[in-house]
Amino acid sequence: MGEVSQKIMRELSIRLRKLRNRAILVVLLMVFAGYISKSTQQTDLAIVKAKGRLVMLTLPGPTTYFEDGRGKNGFDYLLAKAFADSLGVELDVKVVPTLRRLLLSVGGPQGDFAAANLVKTAVRDKSLSFAKPYLEVTQKLIYRGGSKRPRSLDRLEGELVVIADSSHSENLAKLKDEYPNLEWREQDNAEMSDLIRKVHDGEISYSVVDSLSYLINRHIYPKARSAMNISEPQPIAWAFPSHNDGTVLAAANAFLEDYIASGELQSLTDQLLAQTENFSASDSHRLGKLVANRLPKYEPLFRETANEFGVDWQLLAAVAYQESHWNPKAKSPTGVRGLMMLTMDTAKEMRVENRLDAAQSMKGGAAYLLKLKARLPKRILDPDRTLFALAAYNVGFGHLEDARVLTVRNGKNPDSWEDVRAHLPLLSKKKFYSTVKHGYARGGEPVLYVDNIQYYKTYLQLYSLSRQGPVLDSEYEREAAAPVDWDNALPSL
Repeated sequence: MGEVSQKIMRELSIRLRKLRNRAILVVLLMVFAGYISKSTQQTDLAIVKAKGRLVMLTLPGPTTYFEDGRGKNGFDYLLAKAFADSLGVELDVKVVPTLRRLLLSVGGPQGDFAAANLVKTAVRDKSLSFAKPYLEVTQKLIYRGGSKRPRSLDRLEGELVVIADSSHSENLAKLKDEYPNLEWREQDNAEMSDLIRKVHDGEISYSVVDSLSYLINRHIYPKARSAMNISEPQPIAWAFPSHNDGTVLAAANAFLEDYIASGELQSLTDQLLAQTENFSASDSHRLGKLVANRLPKYEPLFRETANEFGVDWQLLAAVAYQESHWNPKAKSPTGVRGLMMLTMDTAKEMRVENRLDAAQSMKGGAAYLLKLKARLPKRILDPDRTLFALAAYNVGFGHLEDARVLTVRNGKNPDSWEDVRAHLPLLSKKKFYSTVKHGYARGGEPVLYVDNIQYYKTYLQLYSLSRQGPVLDSEYEREAAAPVDWDNALPSL
């Protein structure tokens, strides 16, 4: 080999050694950088705390999330809010239009977890991680009262409709092996409360809903009856993304374990179910006992407040009974307190310093009711004006206005309570609430709320008459002196 060739080879060898050393250095730097990155990377829980907010994905509904005259509400919302509070962060709620979209959105940029009365199923468990169950529900086949009650799933005489991608459709698919004639239709944009309403109205023959939704809605849609349970008890749980590091899920499990052990979950559940009892129009016996034993203590205050604000004392008393059963220490799951159940914001607005003080709460409630009346167009006259204000006291003024918009769209009178009350329940149907400003509302409840208050007011009027002596002619005298059959004397609802 010549001298030139040897020189070239030496230079080439030096360059190769340099390249090799550089390659080794690059690899080492990459490994070191990866190590540093991994060691300094924040956990998902740390990221949530750093942001200061926990994002909850949910569906609108009475057991999940909604807003009314008392603010944000719903069982899943209240439970998730307690979890967020335990982390020291704000709860950010994002409402998703369909169950399918909800399940696909978990763990994406939209939200950290899903809380929407979700049943943990074998299919869902393949793609999602579920937290510790906090409730159990059974699946109920419901039918319209007055029609033939079904005795078997393979002998249904009519259409069975369920929510698409739901645990109900999964269960029906399993049951079809046992009941070959079983057929059903899946509806993508349906909600359980809407299906219960459709059964109640006779639009469909049957549906499958969970036991909790049935309990919450049965006072609104009493013609929707339970035919049978078609499942064993199933766990309800929050859903988390399976691809995350699991730190938020672990925190949720720790919170739920403590929340259950402390009895707070049971208390929240009891209060949730108690809320449905507030709308019962068949509690005349209880009302009679409280009229005799509790009302005398507060009647002077009702009369004094009514005189101060220029309203009927029996109306105020009826509202207070509907709200709290005349219990000045009453408390709702959302923190609404007092005789007339004022929110913190409403109490502050009405200059109520102590919501547990019966006189302050009564005056605050009366002032707020008058404020709602004042916001209505002047052309609306009583009794409609008062009935509108009562509905707004319950569901919120914005939702009431949405119902009036729907009333106009349907060619009816937005200033007539009878017309608007027929449209308020539409606010629980996606087809309608998605087209108005304030979105979903439990629109059937303000209707019952107003009906009940009218019922209680009539009861109190009859009670007052029974304590008076003869006033008019001899015929009225005989009627007034006769014992009052409270259950039969009152208007039916």
